[in-house]
Amino acid sequence: MIGQICYWIFNMSIVASFMGLIVLALRKIRLIPHRVSVFLWLIPFFRMTIPLGLNNPYSLMSLISRFTTKTVTVYDPGYDIALSATNTLMAADSYFPMTYKIDILRPVFAVAGTVWITIALAILIALTVIYITTKREIKDAENLKDNICLSSKVTSPAVYGIIRPGIVLPSSYKDKELEYIVRHEKTHIRRLDNLWRILGFITAAIHWFNPLSWIFLKIFLTDLELACDEMAVAGYDAQERKEYARTLLSCSESKSMLVSAFGGAKVRTRIENVLSYKRMTWFAAAGFTVLIVIIIYTLITNAG
Repeated sequence: MIGQICYWIFNMSIVASFMGLIVLALRKIRLIPHRVSVFLWLIPFFRMTIPLGLNNPYSLMSLISRFTTKTVTVYDPGYDIALSATNTLMAADSYFPMTYKIDILRPVFAVAGTVWITIALAILIALTVIYITTKREIKDAENLKDNICLSSKVTSPAVYGIIRPGIVLPSSYKDKELEYIVRHEKTHIRRLDNLWRILGFITAAIHWFNPLSWIFLKIFLTDLELACDEMAVAGYDAQERKEYARTLLSCSESKSMLVSAFGGAKVRTRIENVLSYKRMTWFAAAGFTVLIVIIIYTLITNAG
């Protein structure tokens, strides 16, 4: 059983890698704001976590399947709707139950599956320990107001927690101007960025054997910050954006990888992004939304 799961995980990872590379190319289009393009990361996320997809004759997989990837139909009720799984390895004669083209592949995938799940569980346990330890470190934080606390154990403002997220600031920030920092962190909370961050790490842990999954995760976390910055400065004039950028520059990088911090990662890129921010019209927002939906639908569906 574990060998069959491993077989499908490998297939999912191959397709997700290809889709992730397409996302990397699309995010280079400067015309698309980061607060919009960040949703493109749903494509490799779905490909890495959901084994089945709807068949679609207009899917990119319809073109790819002519050369390399086979689509295995799992459920076909008719009415032009069917669920299928992509199968890039094509190493089996039948799939339910699975019989391999070469007998030696069964023990190979059985061993590979054992190694895969052992390391994946080890990474997930390590992430859980890090998360619990991080939460405990700020347990005695001093409440400043509302859900904003001060702690001597943090080095950068950040949002901690998922269910009841709180903003934790270094103790030295007690008498500091906090408008831009708090606005940024509240934007993280509204966008559920800590949840997306955790899901990103879990996904990378499942596909730990694929180096691209870790590259995608790193860039995705950067895009979360860029998108958050853009939403945080919406409504600011040019001078206020300069002050926001100056505040961003003054913050150090957070030591925890599981929290949404104000300073640190890709500061220069984020400052340039903030200073070049342009407000979207309703027409542009609608157009980008339609474009992103079409791209996502084209890339997460299977060959029809």
